[in-house]
Amino acid sequence: MRRHRASTRAWHWLNVVAVFTLLMSGMTIFNAHPRLYWGQYGANPDQPWLRIYATRGGEGFLRVGPLEVETTGVLGVWEKDGRTQTRAFPHWMTLPSNYSLAEGRKYHFLGAWLLAIAGTLYLLWSLANRHVWRDLLPRRNEIAPRHLWQDVKDHARLRLPRGEAAARYNPLQKLAYLSVLFVILPVMVLTGLGMSPMMNASWGWILDLFGGRQSARSVHFIAACLLVAFIVVHLVMVVIAGPVNEIRSMITGRFRLPPEKGDTP
Repeated sequence: MRRHRASTRAWHWLNVVAVFTLLMSGMTIFNAHPRLYWGQYGANPDQPWLRIYATRGGEGFLRVGPLEVETTGVLGVWEKDGRTQTRAFPHWMTLPSNYSLAEGRKYHFLGAWLLAIAGTLYLLWSLANRHVWRDLLPRRNEIAPRHLWQDVKDHARLRLPRGEAAARYNPLQKLAYLSVLFVILPVMVLTGLGMSPMMNASWGWILDLFGGRQSARSVHFIAACLLVAFIVVHLVMVVIAGPVNEIRSMITGRFRLPPEKGDTP
């Protein structure tokens, strides 16, 4: 059966390029000052709420508030070409792989423009063809606490929809996609604009909305982490549901309905 429209498939794969460009270049930018603050603070002596750092003893640590976790070999301290590096995120996570704040910003702006243009076109088209209302907006009975709790238990037990139900988004999917489309991505774009010196000069209200530049930077980072969590869960569910069928449907638009229990495949 036909499952995904061409606009949905195109936007999905453009998002893959844009989001990974943004995440990897964002880690390069974060490496320039691997600390996060709230409010108007942001100088080195100020106390951050999150910090990734290396000790003089050659150990790497991630500190979030009072919690401190050793991350030697992954964050803060890692090896590259036989040499010990002491930046927050390792080279294989960043774009470019070598540390360059200027290059990282260029990639970040490229990913941001791609995400913004593709996302705006997709949103307008989805509103026009009623994709949002027809496929993503949950019905009242679907968001009833009892129904949502049952959906959570089914997913926890890996009881995924089968037959005709597998062709439709379930309530948890709808809420997740709506959260990404109308909360996480807009917050990332807005905080990113607020941190831009040019936009800050003309639209200073954006930083006021978030309580200052450092708060906007923190919210930007948290939104990015939520997006990463969504991607991880999304990939896990694709593998569980059947990667060949799921990926094919996002390339060709054609989807094979999983048979109901007791039916012959």
